[in-house]
Amino acid sequence: MKTLPFTRAALATCMALATLPIGAAAATAAPVAAQAPAPASARSNAAPFAKVGETVITHQDFDAAFAQAARSKFYHGKPPQADIAKLQREVGQSLVDDLLLAREARRRKIAPDAGAVHKVIAGYDERYKDSAQWKLDRPQVVPGLVAKLERDSIIEQLATQVKAVSEPTTAQIEQYYQAHKDKFTSPEQVHLQMILLKVDPSSPQAQWDGARQEAAAIVGRLKKGASFAELAKVHSSDPSAERGGDLGYLHQGMLPEPAQQAVDRMKPGETSEPVAVLEGVAVLRLLERKLPVLNPLAGVRDRARDLYLRGKGDEAWNALLATLRRDNPVTLDESRLLPLAKADDGAAAR
Repeated sequence: MKTLPFTRAALATCMALATLPIGAAAATAAPVAAQAPAPASARSNAAPFAKVGETVITHQDFDAAFAQAARSKFYHGKPPQADIAKLQREVGQSLVDDLLLAREARRRKIAPDAGAVHKVIAGYDERYKDSAQWKLDRPQVVPGLVAKLERDSIIEQLATQVKAVSEPTTAQIEQYYQAHKDKFTSPEQVHLQMILLKVDPSSPQAQWDGARQEAAAIVGRLKKGASFAELAKVHSSDPSAERGGDLGYLHQGMLPEPAQQAVDRMKPGETSEPVAVLEGVAVLRLLERKLPVLNPLAGVRDRARDLYLRGKGDEAWNALLATLRRDNPVTLDESRLLPLAKADDGAAAR
């Protein structure tokens, strides 16, 4: 295995992990594409961001956790301020929740998985075994990193314990099935043929217009009785051309929105007018439409059981969180966070 150098950037990541409060977002190698506005140089990051009883989460703790979360969520570019404001509050709530959960785990005398923690640290040692920088910085990095791994371990075990709900009875499975028929219904399927005249998305308008004119001519020939399969083999640039344009059965979400809208208006045997899609201009023929079908319980009983258990486990976990939040006073300083979007402004976003 190739040994990587332990750089200052790697040290910064390790230090961020080591100093993050309980349950902060995991480190990621993606570059930071968006963060909250830079803090004023005069502010004290050691000031309390949150107090849970007598335990303090500092603004420095929050900043480190937010930076990690932002790297993961906003890696693709700069997000709107409303998204940053929402993430800031999600991170703050997560820090508080994880602190409460770790306390609850310790109250239940849950011990960290020492073997799993040791394995992670051993992985760092192996990865940077030839790095003088790692050997120099290891004493200050590892203790905090171990502490975080141990906290994560007991929270994970707590979640497993809380979500381990009782096996459902036959009646409970049947009740769940009846109440959630949408989860056991096969979606509508459509059997389609397609002729695709490919156009590069960046092509000039004239090329798109030319493809539409060619597609309209093909539609005219089809209306006069020409074979769709034969025209697909000659004109279509889609891989389905060799099958006469046969796309097989598709369900909702598999087609581009303009194509889906066209198909929704069609009856079996009908051919669409030219439809512009990302790849070019398409002509579609609907061969068959299969309506949604509710699968009988006998065929989906195992899935119903699994979904029931998952749902009840989530309910138990959320109930525990609600109890911990209710029974433990929390003070938050949101003065440095971006303002949330007003309800009127959020209507469009929803």
